[in-house]
Amino acid sequence: MTLFDNHNHSQFSFDGKRTSVEASAMAAARHGLGGLAFTDHCDFFIPPAKKVSGEIVPEWFDVIHQQAEIERVQANVPVKILKGIEIGMHEDCREEIRKVLADNRFDQVIASVHYLDDVDPYHGEYYDGKDWKEAYGRYLETIFREMIWLGDFDIMGHYDYIVRYAPYPQNSIRYKDFADLFDTMFTYLIQEGKALEINTKSYQGYRGRVVLPDNEVLLRYRELGGEILSLGSDSHEPERVGADFDRFAALLKSLGFRWSAHYEERRMIQLPL
Repeated sequence: MTLFDNHNHSQFSFDGKRTSVEASAMAAARHGLGGLAFTDHCDFFIPPAKKVSGEIVPEWFDVIHQQAEIERVQANVPVKILKGIEIGMHEDCREEIRKVLADNRFDQVIASVHYLDDVDPYHGEYYDGKDWKEAYGRYLETIFREMIWLGDFDIMGHYDYIVRYAPYPQNSIRYKDFADLFDTMFTYLIQEGKALEINTKSYQGYRGRVVLPDNEVLLRYRELGGEILSLGSDSHEPERVGADFDRFAALLKSLGFRWSAHYEERRMIQLPL
């Protein structure tokens, strides 16, 4: 398998205690992947609730030490390891985001949103007082606004993150419900040569909830001219590296896609699905 897993976390992520660069790289080798990228979390936003409680755990990482560890491990494993970062976009932290990107060199940059309305949807409070359409729509609007501002990224991360933890019966973020938003986002990605992430973690199931992909989202992306896709497991443990890649590669091919992209020194490389 020549596929690259472009979204992985290591011990350098605040929530990466169950894995390491070495363990996940070895897992990628066992799975026969062509390579993997470590895109550790870089969220500079500190929620007000954490400030009040004093329980502040930095959600950014030491780039120098992470990249040194990648270089050390690379010498001992047969798969290519890429140096990445997952930027947690937030309007209150734009100066810090610009600085970390200016001060360091990466193979690839994922642009994601983890916080809106001052909370991470993972914890549930975000959904309070909102119906499903407002909750999902505001997330898409926030991704679009912040990636337009950022510009300096390669991959738009997990547009479906908001559905993973939602309390609603609507277990898919569907094209027909947000057609204008998706068209606007996809047009930007296509014009700027950015990749759309297929994040397989979104579909692994949480607390008995199974999230379903909407093929119409991907078909519309392709109809508008979108061809650049990035596969990412969003792994936080070695067992999840490359998870469900066979399934999603088959799905993407059935929808007419031919390539999976990854980035080396910020240059796109496409390989057959």
